[in-house]
Amino acid sequence: MGRPKQFDPQDAVEQAMQVFWRKGYGATTPQDLVDALGIGKGSLYNAFGSKHALFEQALRRYRDSQSLLLMEMLEEPGPVKERLRKALWFLVETDLADPDRRGCMAVNAAAELAATDETAAGLVRRMLDRTEGAFRALVEEGQRTGEIDAGRDARAIGSLLLNTVVGLRLLARVAEGPDRQSRVINAVLDTL
Repeated sequence: MGRPKQFDPQDAVEQAMQVFWRKGYGATTPQDLVDALGIGKGSLYNAFGSKHALFEQALRRYRDSQSLLLMEMLEEPGPVKERLRKALWFLVETDLADPDRRGCMAVNAAAELAATDETAAGLVRRMLDRTEGAFRALVEEGQRTGEIDAGRDARAIGSLLLNTVVGLRLLARVAEGPDRQSRVINAVLDTL
């Protein structure tokens, strides 16, 4: 009898993240996960406990990898509006280049699970709060440098920018090109 196949749990979470991101939580079967991870169902449940527990880890992995890219772009040196435009276009270009048009896993999870899964909703809420906080900090920086009117409500603008990102990520799932997203980005930046 051969030795059982060994697997790296972190790699397994990454693979599971890709499956959940592409198919959504409800449409992902345990067999989908077994096939993607290359392990048996027993190993899957022994390692992660349940499909939902693995999904939670996958959503955290998404947060730690994908959302940090946006944070890093917002913290780069340079004029605030240019950094913001670059970050928004990065999201649009990334989404449009994805052949599966997955959009944002967090936004997808919120749409699918928020009404029925408080754990997933809480994870997404914290991720969105962190993103909104980064936008607010960027706006406040722009207010200090004179790029953005200091009389504007930085918190409200941060919320507007978060809503813009959520909308852009959803639009990308069905967009035929970047025209609509371009109009949205230009209009939002013009309001600052």
